[in-house]
Amino acid sequence: MATTAKIIVNDADPALAVREVLRKLLADQAIAAILVQRHTPGGGAVMPALIVDPELLNEADPLAPAFPLNSARLLGRLTRGQSQGMIAAVMRPCEIRAFVELAKLNQGSLDNVLLIGIDCPGAFTNRDYHAYCAAYGAQQVSREFLKAYLPGGVQVPEVEGAMPLARACRACEHPVAQAADCMIGLFGADPGKLITLVSQTAKGQAVISRMGLPEVETGTADNRISALSVAVTDRVRYRDAMFKETQAATDSLEKLGEYLSGCVNCYNCRVACPVCYCRECVFVTDVFDHDPWQFMSWAKKKGALKLPSDTLFFHLTRLAHMSTACIGCGQCSNACPNDVPVMELFRMTAAGVQDVFTYQAGRSPEEPPPLSVFQEHEFAEVTGHME
Repeated sequence: MATTAKIIVNDADPALAVREVLRKLLADQAIAAILVQRHTPGGGAVMPALIVDPELLNEADPLAPAFPLNSARLLGRLTRGQSQGMIAAVMRPCEIRAFVELAKLNQGSLDNVLLIGIDCPGAFTNRDYHAYCAAYGAQQVSREFLKAYLPGGVQVPEVEGAMPLARACRACEHPVAQAADCMIGLFGADPGKLITLVSQTAKGQAVISRMGLPEVETGTADNRISALSVAVTDRVRYRDAMFKETQAATDSLEKLGEYLSGCVNCYNCRVACPVCYCRECVFVTDVFDHDPWQFMSWAKKKGALKLPSDTLFFHLTRLAHMSTACIGCGQCSNACPNDVPVMELFRMTAAGVQDVFTYQAGRSPEEPPPLSVFQEHEFAEVTGHME
């Protein structure tokens, strides 16, 4: 049975309460280090940090509404191969889901890691986070964000007069990571007064028990489930409208070319994608290093040749490659210098592909990726194999 422990928030500062929990974790002999977001010197950003000294947790803030990168690949590097102890990784649900996908592909290991998820109300784009941080100050940004966007533990889809959350977050129907060992609960109770720590695996329950945290009163866990359900309903509505809009904008090659016309082939989206793990990408080899006469020949046939010439092929290849593993974190759009809406395209395509395979990327470590196992009765309508 899952344990829901109580974390009292003092001075209306949930980030401070989480830091105290992390200090207790580091005091646990089973935990060697904590991977968590930490404010950088100067206070203008948060970045993942591997912390072994409890004193250096003072700048940790996993609740900051910032998402500069998806740390799944970083955790993959830290867990692939010989380890020097268990790492407690405090991550957003989409980061945990990406890490689960990487572990299935032998790009990380679940053996020596404690996955701690956070009920996710969302985050800003990189640009908007800097503006929000400048307005409220780095040390207060989490408190102010949760007061405005999660008052009383209930998600507010739109905050009047305030900057919107990133579209990927507004369209994300997974505010909880099913594969996490435990979740830091923000929904369903006022996070300025109380947050929870909910076990989801035996590993998570054992750690919570060793910390000696008190269990919550009857009803708190139910309130969280109810508040999460309301948030998911709103996000699904937003997601479906986004898919409809994207479908209309990309339903032919001509429209798709226009949709991606701002792409400059910087490949930032490929680099930022947490589940794009290939050691060598065909697009950084000489395969597309054409001779000058070829470009001239193609230009003469059409009268004009768009350059770079392989933009559409690049995105179609990525769509074919990543659609079964895409977890919708939105880092592709976050990294785009020209604001090409690649997240919307990838999410829409991935949703269709994963639905065909009855698969949800990152849902469970026990669920094999599509096309990795033989299913005798799969796609009977195509193969003609009927019972």
